[in-house]
Amino acid sequence: MVIGMCRSFRDRALDRCYHCFPCLSDPARRSSLVLKVTLVMLHLVYVGILFLFDSDLIDKTKKEPWYTALYLLLFFATLVQYFITSGSSPGYVLDAMRAVNETNVICKKSSMAKQRQTASSKNGSLPVEGCQSGRNFQGTNSTSWTKLVMDMYPPGTSIRSCICPYCNVEQPPRAKHCYDCDKCVLHFDHHCVWLGTCIGQGNHCKFWWYICEESALCLWTGILYITYLRANISRAWWNDAIAILLLIPLSIFIVFLLLLLFFHSYLILTNQTTYELVRRRRIPYLRGIPERVYPFSKGVCHNLYDFCCDGSNIYSLEPLPSAQELEEKSRPYTCLDVLTCRCC
Repeated sequence: MVIGMCRSFRDRALDRCYHCFPCLSDPARRSSLVLKVTLVMLHLVYVGILFLFDSDLIDKTKKEPWYTALYLLLFFATLVQYFITSGSSPGYVLDAMRAVNETNVICKKSSMAKQRQTASSKNGSLPVEGCQSGRNFQGTNSTSWTKLVMDMYPPGTSIRSCICPYCNVEQPPRAKHCYDCDKCVLHFDHHCVWLGTCIGQGNHCKFWWYICEESALCLWTGILYITYLRANISRAWWNDAIAILLLIPLSIFIVFLLLLLFFHSYLILTNQTTYELVRRRRIPYLRGIPERVYPFSKGVCHNLYDFCCDGSNIYSLEPLPSAQELEEKSRPYTCLDVLTCRCC
């Protein structure tokens, strides 16, 4: 009887909670929210204990407030960048298809308006198309996306090999279906559990900046913890024990973040994704290409520009390189190539 009442009370409480916060009713969104709260609490715990135990840091803050101000600015900037990255779109194939179709509709409507204006100026009458023109627009929209995607593959590629069996949409090169998000992602890199979203063409730059800021924050925090332990190792032992227990996982995080930062920097400079690097032999359009050849690389400078400065590339599609381009990229470097900055 008591157990039944407790279960009934729990169910009613959960129903009210889900009614007030609909996002909690979805298990995936609920787990993502728990991870985000956990990450924020970890940041607050590390910084809070540091300011609670380290009296020297408080004295230094009074003498040199700019030092602590810079540290807190980096702390808040890292959290803001985390939420910006987790809430950004990685660039879904369906969204790109809708954007292309909407652009085609606008262009066709403007061309039809010009034709009507021309016809009315000639004979004073307007052509009446009715619903037939709307159906033609819809047909040409789907055909335009298919043609756009197929033009990016080598001639002779079957359209069946380009259609995602889950989304039922033509996948452009470098796109992949994410089973966690249940969507096809442009330039799919990986699905980040801590961010609760995929990393792709639309948010890879934001993800790199978040890793960079998180690495700097962890390094700075680790230095502050080591400085505190060196100055207060002979004082209250329980404070030192807590600081050491926090410093051990922090050191692991620092090593992991630095490796991740260097790894993604290498991917950016060579215009690759994690999925393409790890599954290179299983991806059809990368089979037969030597390991040292980067088929999508345009040179270090161009790769950096496209990654950092080209803000309109969230839905840009990249065709597969031709056989001539692959042969040119596989050619060994010479002294003349170095002088002419071929790698750039």
